[in-house]
Amino acid sequence: MTSFRYGDVEIAYLDEGDGEPIVLVHGFASNKEVNWVHPGWVAALTRINRRVIALDSRGHGASTKLYAPSAYHSATMAEDVRALLDHLKIERADVMGYSMGARITAFLVVDHPERVRAAILGGLGIRLVEGVGLPESIAEALEAPLLADVQDPVGRMFRQFADQTRSDLRALAACIRGSRQTLSLTQVAAIRVPIMIAVGTKDQVAGSAQKLAALIPGARALDIPGRDHMLAVGDKVFKAGVIHFLNPRA
Repeated sequence: MTSFRYGDVEIAYLDEGDGEPIVLVHGFASNKEVNWVHPGWVAALTRINRRVIALDSRGHGASTKLYAPSAYHSATMAEDVRALLDHLKIERADVMGYSMGARITAFLVVDHPERVRAAILGGLGIRLVEGVGLPESIAEALEAPLLADVQDPVGRMFRQFADQTRSDLRALAACIRGSRQTLSLTQVAAIRVPIMIAVGTKDQVAGSAQKLAALIPGARALDIPGRDHMLAVGDKVFKAGVIHFLNPRA
């Protein structure tokens, strides 16, 4: 496992390919392999001559598990990404996040715009500024003794996913309680980094891509047809849209 230490946290990551770097930040209860390797993102991006870096966010995958919600503030998790860039001696990179990873990416753009050439926010639309996307009831689903005990449909979806990824349920419960911050209208209006926002047309979690894009100068919105929050991740329309967006910056 390749990793680096940032403060008290060990962050696992992969680093493949050559060319301009792009950092991938996975969604809640996922990891670098499930979100980016298995759906073909790493292969697709290395094929267009990109250096692909994907991390396991704190509390996920092979990275350190923490159990205090305060350890998972979105700005704190964005600092992990910035620290990874520092560790690899990368001055600026494109960054793509999905769902929670998109929220982390947005905080990185706001806090460290000089480190981001362009950003893709997948699985997160207007709920970056209105509401918080994933409900806190997911934490209760993660803490339930068994999947069969979970009645809430969104909570059940994420508990099932967390079980499939063999995640640390207690760490994820702390994460969902600690990482649901929003950005203000003023903050998103001040973004000058090129942004693409991609959301499935059946996604009931992310909120509208078009509404968020309307708040960010020059931002583009991409509909991923017929896909919900889980199934949009590896969609070919999503991949094609991202590659088209990145090509001018290749």
